[in-house]
Amino acid sequence: MNKKSFYGLLLGLVLLCIAIYGKSQQKTQLDYTNYQQITRPTLFFHGYGSSANAEKHMTDAAKKAGVTQTIITANVADDGQVKLTGTIPKGAVNPIIKVEYQNNRTPDPKVISHYAYQVVKKLQETYHFKEMNVVAHSMGNMSVLYYLLEHGSDENLPKIVKQVAIANHVAGLEGMNLPQGLVLDSQTGKPSAMNEQYQQLLALREVYPENQIDVLNIYGDIGGETDGSVLNISSKALRYLVAERAKSYREEQIDGKGAQHSQLHENPIVDKLLIQFLWGK
Repeated sequence: MNKKSFYGLLLGLVLLCIAIYGKSQQKTQLDYTNYQQITRPTLFFHGYGSSANAEKHMTDAAKKAGVTQTIITANVADDGQVKLTGTIPKGAVNPIIKVEYQNNRTPDPKVISHYAYQVVKKLQETYHFKEMNVVAHSMGNMSVLYYLLEHGSDENLPKIVKQVAIANHVAGLEGMNLPQGLVLDSQTGKPSAMNEQYQQLLALREVYPENQIDVLNIYGDIGGETDGSVLNISSKALRYLVAERAKSYREEQIDGKGAQHSQLHENPIVDKLLIQFLWGK
């Protein structure tokens, strides 16, 4: 290769790198037409044994749709210390926080409630917001519900405005703590039997913020009224705990292959549902 060809190739590579870098730095344009332009943050909570990676498909979908340009991560250590990765600029529209628990395999109500509380306090101290939305998958819902049980009536904390529950197992898991022969009352949604977890959460019927939170309960059915890990009846038992006090309560069933438990947070239908519910005009 002669010197002229070499420098030509080098120049081409430099220009290509500049183009790739420039494209990576481009911000997604906000969609002012279809989505609210507000500064209320939305927190995403992952499930058992999982991480913030499980939230990425949903949060990326929101960004791609033009909901927001701001996504940061809150990492929670075993002792509850919270480290924020990324920054929410002043006035950022619909910022998103992906929450990750280092201790991601504990079902202890006091621990997961404390972790959620620590995240909320850290964000409140850093960014001084007064409202928030929450999205949770699987065990992440237990973290949110126990947080609400402990702190839902605390007026010094940000108010939850919208809550999305995906694949929650509030009545228990089959083969573990789900009562056998469980049925729900067709009028009230009250379970015919309650395990220890559900009995603890019954207090939500008294302390869940009244006429404040819009709730979207999403569950999957791959066939047989189950998402492969959680029976639909367990997910639908959330109604009895919160519906009477919620501002609104709605259920959405996802069917087919993409309704499998872990696929629900990778499902474009779920993306569209939560994007419209959380931020749609």
